[in-house]
Order: sequence, then structure tokens, then C-alpha cells
Amino acid sequence: MRRMTSSVAPLAPPPLVLASTSPYRRMLLDRLGVPFTAAAPDCDEDAYKASATSPRGLAETLALAKAESLRATHPDALILGGDQVATLDDDILGKPGTRDAAIAQLERLAGRTHLLITAVALLHHHGRLVQHTDVARLTLRPLTRAQIERYVDADTPLDCAGSYKLEARGIALFASIDTADTTAITGLPLLWLTGALAGLGFEIP
Repeated sequence: MRRMTSSVAPLAPPPLVLASTSPYRRMLLDRLGVPFTAAAPDCDEDAYKASATSPRGLAETLALAKAESLRATHPDALILGGDQVATLDDDILGKPGTRDAAIAQLERLAGRTHLLITAVALLHHHGRLVQHTDVARLTLRPLTRAQIERYVDADTPLDCAGSYKLEARGIALFASIDTADTTAITGLPLLWLTGALAGLGFEIP
């Protein structure tokens, strides 16, 4: 008697939503080749910054808050939230916003080592939460005011914490970079994220 067998197709992973308007994070996630949509998180970042007790705590809290803010509008999705905080002497270095502020920030960082904290949160539709934090130690070369001005005018890093773009000319500012994942510096730790998404059923690559 021939035995009947049945095969059950593996469940498809949930839709992936990136809780960010950052073009840097979108470009990074594109590199993995997984389908996703991006949506603006509904999160008052200034309120969290006002009550932050540590730079790392702020990055991790904001990453989760951004993901949770889209839970109601994307109830069946896997939501990826992320945040970055640059810190020197326990001070949080925000996005400069203006040329003068970027120059001043780089003058303060020149010749010194600072931390760039990148936190991500993966919030599953059934409530499962996975978090990861990457801490990079970055040391800038001693820089003159003229060098800093030339750099800022070349890369216009006005929307970047720390006032530099490592993926562009900003790499020339640095004497050393100590990190487990260079993509984390740009906005998402792809080494960790690849494993996390693969574990949830996403086909990578």
C-alpha cells in the first residue's frame, strides 16, 4: 500500500516595515534585497531626549519607541526601528542642522575619541521583540579650521549626528575606527540584521 505524504509550505515572513524616513537607513536595508516599506514614525524625540539618563539608553529607547509607534497602523508587520546617538564626554551630539554648528561640532571632536551608538528594535506582530545595540569608538585626526570647513562644504553633513559621513569624504577625517560592523555607523547594523531577518524566514540573500 502506497503511503500518502503531504508537504506543508513554510509560512511566509510578515511584511517588513522600516520605521524611518532616513535615506541612509533605506539604502542600507535595500542592500539586503528583502522587500520592505518605509513609514515615518510617530514619535516625539525631543520629549525622550529631555528625560534621557544616558546616551545608550536614549538610543535604545528611541529605537523601540519608533517601532512601537507604527504598531497600530501596521498590526501584521515586522517593524524595524532604529536610532543613533553620538556622544563625547557623556554629552549627546545631535544633528547640527547648520554649517556653523557642523563646524563647531567637528572642532570639538578633532583629535579625540567619541562613541557612536546605534540601536535597533525588531517588533513582531505577535509581540516578540528583538533588540541590538552597536557601540563604535571613533577617533578623529587633529584638524585645522580650514580642513573642517572644506569637509563640511564638500559633504554637507548637516543631518548626521557627529557632523560626518563616513560613506563619503568623511572617512578622511578619521585616524581609527573600532567597530564590529561598519554599516552600523551609517545607520543599521547589517551583519546582525541579516541573521535576525533570516531567523524570521526572510530569504537572504
